[in-house]
Amino acid sequence: MVVKAAVRAPLRNTWKSNPKVEQRSAPRERLFLILLGLGEFILPFVFVMTPWLRAFDYRLPHWAGWLGAGLMVASLAVFAKTHADLNKFWSPVLELIEDHKLITTGIYSRVRHPMYASQWLFVIAQALLLHNWVAGLAGLVIFVPFYFIRVRAEEQMLLDRFGPKYEAYLQSTGAIFPKI
Repeated sequence: MVVKAAVRAPLRNTWKSNPKVEQRSAPRERLFLILLGLGEFILPFVFVMTPWLRAFDYRLPHWAGWLGAGLMVASLAVFAKTHADLNKFWSPVLELIEDHKLITTGIYSRVRHPMYASQWLFVIAQALLLHNWVAGLAGLVIFVPFYFIRVRAEEQMLLDRFGPKYEAYLQSTGAIFPKI
């Protein structure tokens, strides 16, 4: 979470100062973002720093931790690349800014939603690294419904804004995995 915050820090001020032309953030989206913070940061922090969740521990083979560590590194690399490619067009909520451009270069030339791909890697890694039914699985349990709700709304917003250009982009790229 510290690495994620460091990656986003330079873009936060830009995001706040960008003139918004459209916002489609529903209250449930903000609720999911708060819950993701709980599931990906607060509960894991409580698990690591206190014995309060120990009753919910489970055991995985030793190799699961190594796989989790590898997925976490991959998650952070994709996360950083996504932010670098989005630059001023990054936003934590569904919105468009003045002169918003459809990013189709860099990581976006292969995958439409690399931010969500990094999130999938992150929550799976969390479950492999934190052997606890609450702290380990909280991120995954919260992210799954968020992903399906958010992607549908985001793609509709981009279709409304970019029309045929986004439709062509949909056909040429995979959602979270590169199209083969």
